[in-house]
Parts: sequence; C-alpha cells; structure tokens
Amino acid sequence: MAIQLAKGQRVDLTKTNPGLTKAVIGLGWDTNKYSGGHDFDLDASAFLVDANDNCVNDLDFVFYNNLEHPSGGVIHTGDNRTGEGEGDDEQIIVDFSKVPANIEKIGITVTIHDAEARSQNFGQVSNAFVRVVDEANQNELLRFDLGEDFSIETAVVVCELYRHGAEWKFNAIGSGFSGGLASLCRNYGLQV
Repeated sequence: MAIQLAKGQRVDLTKTNPGLTKAVIGLGWDTNKYSGGHDFDLDASAFLVDANDNCVNDLDFVFYNNLEHPSGGVIHTGDNRTGEGEGDDEQIIVDFSKVPANIEKIGITVTIHDAEARSQNFGQVSNAFVRVVDEANQNELLRFDLGEDFSIETAVVVCELYRHGAEWKFNAIGSGFSGGLASLCRNYGLQV
C-alpha cells in the first residue's frame, strides 16, 4: 500500500525501501473542460541542483528537449502533449546509484507550455498527482495529490528528492509559480 502524503510532508525513500535504486516518478493531471480554444500541454521537468540549490549547467535541467542527464541518473521518458487517458501522463526515471555526488536535490516540476499566450493556468488543472514507483517490482511506494489550491500559477514545483546522508528522501512541495518555465529556471540558477 502506497503512503499518501500531504503538502509539506517528508518521507524516507531508500531507507524504508531497502534495495531501491531506480524509481519511476509518475506525474499525472486532468484539465477542466473550458472553451479556451487551445489544448493544454503540461510538461514535467527535473532540476538537478547542488548544495546551493542551483543547477551547475544547462545539462542539469532534464526536460522534453534534454531527455537524459549525462550521468544517466535522471531520464525523462518523453513529452505527452495531450495528457489524455488514465495513469501517468509523463514519467521521470531516477537511478539513485548514478546521480552525481555533487547533486543534493532533484526538483520535479510541471509547467504549462505557452500558458501566457493560451491564457492557461493551474487553476484549470485538476487531479494533479505525483507518485513514486519502485522500477524493479512496479510497486507504488508513495503518492502526493496536489489538490485544487492553484489559480493563476503557470508552473509548480511538485516535489523534491533530496539526499540525507547516504539516503534519499521525498519532500511533497506543491508550490506554484507565475512566469512559467522561465521563472522556474531562474529559481534553480539557470540563465533564460
């Protein structure tokens, strides 16, 4: 049975799941039906940051145009442009054994592509969730449902995976940003 988390909760990943080396971070969402004239294209991304909460270079930003970190430690499985259907809409695979030692945290985010031009925001998104699955046996370890407390935000830091000594932990964040992907990139120390 997966652990259900609330915003702000932190939980051990590798300590309470011995042998966990590869985790699938599944992200999903639905969009509220409205006649805005444009489809929604939500995009998951991962920011690999150092002790200063900054990406060292552009390659530490894994997203639809850079699907794999050079270490092989973080892999984006590809862009889903519609979000149709049940289950995960996008997935990011984290191999903890390959994440470089200088990476302290992996920020998992979701943004709305062209949100400003399409007059879209997370107030129009529902049933958003993140779940962590053990890749070896496909067991869902934990789940965090984001809730409906967004309005004008166009980007969300969904969760963070972070080092705690030799172990990895999960932090349920659910923090919204206005300014979309550019705002998130600046937050993680990247030039836009």
